[in-house]
Amino acid sequence: MNTEPRNVLITGCSSGIGLAVARGLAERGHRVIATARRPGDVERLNEQGLEALTLDLDDSESIQRGVAATLDRTGGRIDVLFNNGAYGQPGGVEDLTRDVLRAQLETNLLGWHELTNAVLPVMRRQGHGRIIQNSSVLGLVALPFRGAYNCSKFALEGLTDTLRLELAGTGIHVSLVEPGPVTSRFRENAYRAFRANIDREQGPHRDHYRAVEKRLAENDRQAPFTLPPEAVLEKVIHAIESPRPKVRYYVTFPTHLFAWLRRLLPHRALDAVLLRVSRGENQ
Repeated sequence: MNTEPRNVLITGCSSGIGLAVARGLAERGHRVIATARRPGDVERLNEQGLEALTLDLDDSESIQRGVAATLDRTGGRIDVLFNNGAYGQPGGVEDLTRDVLRAQLETNLLGWHELTNAVLPVMRRQGHGRIIQNSSVLGLVALPFRGAYNCSKFALEGLTDTLRLELAGTGIHVSLVEPGPVTSRFRENAYRAFRANIDREQGPHRDHYRAVEKRLAENDRQAPFTLPPEAVLEKVIHAIESPRPKVRYYVTFPTHLFAWLRRLLPHRALDAVLLRVSRGENQ
């Protein structure tokens, strides 16, 4: 492992995985630029001793300003980009309007793509770099009523795999981190998006939505096998410091399990497992 200090740009640092990774990497001596969308979160990060900037993945100008400000602070170098800022939009596929699905993709996919493309010329000039994408177990398998999030993560997996192949031989390594349940404000934010964007009283999924709302409202209830965000930090450290970073890093038992089942089971058998998991989750 090479622990030489790197300049690391991280998105989505207001809480959860982004905050844990920013703190952990800073403690290891890396120069961390922690970003968040809301100015109040940026102020709080700075008060906590992190070097923070505003970067809104839904805003192209904000992305360009964030990259420019990062380069200004680091003397023109970005060694690592950790794309992390995202949210989950619950709801049945047939209840997702075009605008709601577009908003999910803008934040979880297109903003990441634009930021990555802004950083890549810097890494090419340097002759090295690490791009780490925080995906999800739901980029490997789908669960019902998570169509927007599934879509964003499946698309991210394909885009990232393609980018990795295109960057072969450049000295720029690309890795995917695929967590299952991790302690964060993800459920709280998903509940807010659910209430704002899904008509819960019309359509064929009314009864299911009542169960979903109950689950999301119980913010203290954790899914089985939930790990703290420091479990992701371990993988990010390896992806940054190892001379041979992995293509994929699985985090939590469910990710390992579903990756294994996806390889072994026929499609219908895997569907049966995923439907059973989804039903049990809301009981």
